[in-house]
Amino acid sequence: MPTPLDHEFVRAAALAADGSAALLAADPSAEFIGPHRALARQVKTLVAVYRSPESALHGSERAVAAALTHLRALRSLQTASGLFAGGDNVQSPPDSAFTVNDVCDAHVLAAGAGPELADVTAALAEIAGAATESLLAGGVHTPNHRWELAAALARLHRSFPDDRLLDRVDEWLAEGVDIDADGLYSERSAVYASIVTNPSLLLLAEVLGRGDLQDAVERNLTATLDLIRPDGTVETVHSRRQDQRLSFALWPYLPHYRLLAIRTGRGDFARAARLAAADGIDDPDLLAQTLLTPELCRALPAPDAEQLPRDRYLPTARLAAHVSATAHTVVYGGSDVPEHRRIRSGLACNPTFLRLFAGAAVLDAVRLSRAFFDLGPFRADAMERLADNRYRLTQTLTTAYYQPLPKELRRDDGAYRLVDEGRFSAAMSFPDRPQDEVSHTTRVEVDLRDDGADLRIDISGPAVPWALELTFRPGGEPQGAVPLGDGRWCLTSEPLTYRVGADEIRVSAAVETGEPLAGPDRGDVLRYDPGQDYTVAGGTDATTGNRVYLGGHGPQTLTLTLRATSQA
Repeated sequence: MPTPLDHEFVRAAALAADGSAALLAADPSAEFIGPHRALARQVKTLVAVYRSPESALHGSERAVAAALTHLRALRSLQTASGLFAGGDNVQSPPDSAFTVNDVCDAHVLAAGAGPELADVTAALAEIAGAATESLLAGGVHTPNHRWELAAALARLHRSFPDDRLLDRVDEWLAEGVDIDADGLYSERSAVYASIVTNPSLLLLAEVLGRGDLQDAVERNLTATLDLIRPDGTVETVHSRRQDQRLSFALWPYLPHYRLLAIRTGRGDFARAARLAAADGIDDPDLLAQTLLTPELCRALPAPDAEQLPRDRYLPTARLAAHVSATAHTVVYGGSDVPEHRRIRSGLACNPTFLRLFAGAAVLDAVRLSRAFFDLGPFRADAMERLADNRYRLTQTLTTAYYQPLPKELRRDDGAYRLVDEGRFSAAMSFPDRPQDEVSHTTRVEVDLRDDGADLRIDISGPAVPWALELTFRPGGEPQGAVPLGDGRWCLTSEPLTYRVGADEIRVSAAVETGEPLAGPDRGDVLRYDPGQDYTVAGGTDATTGNRVYLGGHGPQTLTLTLRATSQA
């Protein structure tokens, strides 16, 4: 017996598309001024509402006229190479591939609509044809671009068969999909997994008949299940891309969880799909996806009940999550900075090593700053799983004082090599000099509990100031801490409580060894220092929100107790 259709889902997708398309169709001759990717997406939506019986614009001549207006504007942005102008990247093949993917999808929809969309179909074919040669020859500069570009080539072949396109797709895919043993893509990014890599691999799987590509998407979605946070977002602290400092919503994963739940019968995917749509469907592109992949319109299988408590450790990203009915806690020790010794686009740089959700009370970030040669905050270079829910994060920083050069390497003109020694650069031929090393080690042991976490922080090495920063999401105010002004508080020997409604997080600290905690008069200590990689350029990676500090001078060992109470 065939699976029934989910009419409510389809109507919601149509309503979201109508909200976007109606504004364009109201004045179809008005030119849309904007980037090429937005123009192509609008055309795709206009064609989708024209095609869909669920849309208020079904069969609308005004939708067709608006699509043609947009297509003229889009064609004007194509350069002589067929690639599109605009954006930071100059005539970028992958950036143009994003647009061509939507152009090709719109072409499939328009070509199946009959003579009413003949002019739209012809304009889409012209744009796609003009871009083909450059996309065939073009290169990329990020991992996900390979799959976006390959998907564009596969879509071009779907509408305009050409064996050269498939040969080029095979070249890209022959590199192997960059998915690790835990199901994370190499960029570890929720944004690029949900918006680029997963949809591209699903399209390639369909066009090429490659079930292994769908399997990769299923593995990534499985890994993501344990990264879904109570506020309807996906964990990004471990990302190597821009979203590592952002909150990213679950809803872009909706079509992928939904499609694979329907195809595989997985109840956990069905539960994730429902979560992704829990706040309503507001994605104008989803209607076009239902027309291109009708399976999306089928009813979801019964969702699995969430199993609590549960825990997950992802060794490749060095990220652990423990989830109970009371608290959702994340521990992270997978920064790329200790290995590469620099802050760089494409590296995981976020120094947050713990988060805690207790309903509406959220501890967004726990960070540890040390004044050790301005090398920046604690970022673990190792993470060990000591027991089921116990972890140890460790970082050892080493720098040096440099002795005079050996006689045979000295120069009368004093012109020595300009070298980066890991902390700064200077014309001093650092590798040729004897060194007096100075080291500093920080260890953080975390015991995850159903109602929070226990931390033991050991700071050893030279006597340097340190500060632990706890950033709470706005909505409450720390009670029991001393206000410092400008959204900052000082935690003393008294516990603090951060309460939002009926939910709260309680924090208490105690010194095991070393001097007492710094008081509120120690503004020089109670602050976050992003390190010279940021400050040399006048930048920072500091958090915002309600920030609570405790600090002192190492060597020191202290314990921190986090307890959650949630009515959620």
